[in-house]
Amino acid sequence: MFRAVHKAIAITTAVALAMPYAPAQDAPKPASGQDAQQSGFVLKVNAELVLTNVVARDAKTGEFVRGLKQSDFTVFENGKKQEIASFDFQSVDMATPLNEATISGLAAGTTGPGNKAAVVARPEDLRNHRLIVFFFDLTSLQPEDLDRAVDAAKDFLKKKMQPADLIALVSLGDSLKVDQDFTADKDALINEVGIYNGTEGQGFAQGAGSNSNQVEDTTGYTPDESEYNDLNTDRELFALRAVAKSLEKISEKKSLLYFSGGISRDGIENQASLRAATNAAVRANLAIYSVDTRGLQAIGPLGDASTGSLRGQGAYNGGALLNNMNSNFASQEVMATLSADTGGKAFFDSNDFGPAFERVQRDTSAYYGIGFHSTNLARDGKYRRLTIKVNRPGIKLEYRPGYYAPADFKHSGKEDRERDLEDQLASDLPATDLAVYLDAMYFRMDENRFYVPVSLIVPGSQIPFVKGGDKDKATLDIVGTVIDEVKRPIGRARETVKVNLDPSQQARQKNIQYTTSFNLPPGKYHLKFVVRENQTGRMGSFEADIALPEMKKSPLKMSSIVLASARQPSKQQNPLVRNGEEYVPNISHVFRQDQHLFLLYEIYAPAREKVENAPKGTKPGINLLSSLELIQGSTKVYETPVVKATAINAGGRDAVSIELDVPLADLKPGPYICQLNVIDDAAGSFAFPRFAVLVREPATPAAPQPASGSASSSGSAGAH
Repeated sequence: MFRAVHKAIAITTAVALAMPYAPAQDAPKPASGQDAQQSGFVLKVNAELVLTNVVARDAKTGEFVRGLKQSDFTVFENGKKQEIASFDFQSVDMATPLNEATISGLAAGTTGPGNKAAVVARPEDLRNHRLIVFFFDLTSLQPEDLDRAVDAAKDFLKKKMQPADLIALVSLGDSLKVDQDFTADKDALINEVGIYNGTEGQGFAQGAGSNSNQVEDTTGYTPDESEYNDLNTDRELFALRAVAKSLEKISEKKSLLYFSGGISRDGIENQASLRAATNAAVRANLAIYSVDTRGLQAIGPLGDASTGSLRGQGAYNGGALLNNMNSNFASQEVMATLSADTGGKAFFDSNDFGPAFERVQRDTSAYYGIGFHSTNLARDGKYRRLTIKVNRPGIKLEYRPGYYAPADFKHSGKEDRERDLEDQLASDLPATDLAVYLDAMYFRMDENRFYVPVSLIVPGSQIPFVKGGDKDKATLDIVGTVIDEVKRPIGRARETVKVNLDPSQQARQKNIQYTTSFNLPPGKYHLKFVVRENQTGRMGSFEADIALPEMKKSPLKMSSIVLASARQPSKQQNPLVRNGEEYVPNISHVFRQDQHLFLLYEIYAPAREKVENAPKGTKPGINLLSSLELIQGSTKVYETPVVKATAINAGGRDAVSIELDVPLADLKPGPYICQLNVIDDAAGSFAFPRFAVLVREPATPAAPQPASGSASSSGSAGAH
């Protein structure tokens, strides 16, 4: 992986950029004069409805108790009484036949003879039905365990599936797939279940841990694969969260049968992922029923034939047996937590999976749906315990024990914040709460490598600076990735940027600019960056494509053209730095009359002039000619003097770096077309690239001069 090698942040003049941006969705809209007179205050309400399902059973017989009303229930959250806002009763006895209709349309379709062109059901038709998801975690299932799970699922579908049951199939192998939407079509379900085998997820099997005795003897060396295992566990939990989030639009109670060979967790490493999966399931009204497909295991003190011989005295003093049992219990702990916190049940140490199917049917045959608006408006993300009581004696209630409150950015933890950034980076939808603009350029370092500087700007007006002593302070989280043509991530940038500015710089009226860079081979790439300001948590993203050309056959080999209105001192060694000053790219191409338009570009491997009768040992020279024309309408209004280069000035790269300086004081405000003339006289090749700029009037005299930059760093992230 090619990582970012240079980072810098600068303050540049705030200008109206030539590209639109979407305002923050949560920004208050100014009221009109009439509205302001009619409304003297703004009423804010908590519209988040907390839903929980309650199963009422006779304490002696276990039979479901019908006929209860809303007035019979009382709900408490952390001991405080809550007012019930919604009440519903659903029972499979009242289900309307759906004639094998397909529900929700999440999958691409099924394969095989069981597939039927069924009618998609309406949301209201789902009432009084059981919605059950069979989730097969192929990454954790051994072949024999998968066979038992598949046989049990087929047996249920053939013999015990009822008309009110709507079942979907999901599998996690190389990727997460919805193999069958919710349907009552038994043939389609049986056909899809029969396709599952143990080959898709073999590459994601858990590795040995450094604290385990169940590893092969490798002459005293035990690989520490705990980090690899943590990533696998996160992957499984993220898959569960994705399934839960996809079911949020269905308001009825859902059940998920999770067939797994155990999920290992290393301390608190996977706590954020576990909490995210649980929260998503609770919000989607989804109960998880975990099934350990390993069944009843006989754990011997010497291990089994799948691993090598044990070392030391562990086989004789009970240490190895205790360690193996602890490892087995640990792999079941996450599954038990998922079930307990979502209102489901975990099934361990049994070779008969039938009770799991029966329990799901039993819990969803009839239930009362209760909803309330919490009186605790704090968005602190803390766990809230639920207590539900019924005013009739002899009734036992079954319900979810609690839920995690929604959390705003201020109360979210480090793991949650990092996950939000990664989710947005992976999202197909852009983030528009924060305006972000990006531009990428390239400079050739050698025939197979390019230096690619990437500049981002965020308008200072979008950042809520806070006072810290005599400084204006803000913090930005920046994450970015570079993806090649075959969708492989080959470059990544991640940094927390601390902006610490003097109030005289008027940062709110300027742009905050961040620069990083990558070293990449020729090819086509896709860049995506996400920026988050850490006061309110608003995020913005920007995506762009860049093509790094193969220059071997190009008549004139030329880099990107950097336009800049400022240069700052720098000790870095890269193509943007000339004579100790670094060019700060002007992404918007908007300049003021009291500024200069600086241009920087490079020509590679220019042709050498042939000189007849030259003294022996004379090195042939080059003859590069450059100038810039500014055109307004159809009239050329300005042209720089011709700059002539006769020697290589970028040592070690066979390159000529050319700098142009255009004062803008004598130009009228308005748009211009710039034409850069580049001629390699020795080779007879040329290029005339064009680009647009906008010149504006100078800043008011009272405004301070723009700062050229605040700080720069190389390597690891730090304060900037």
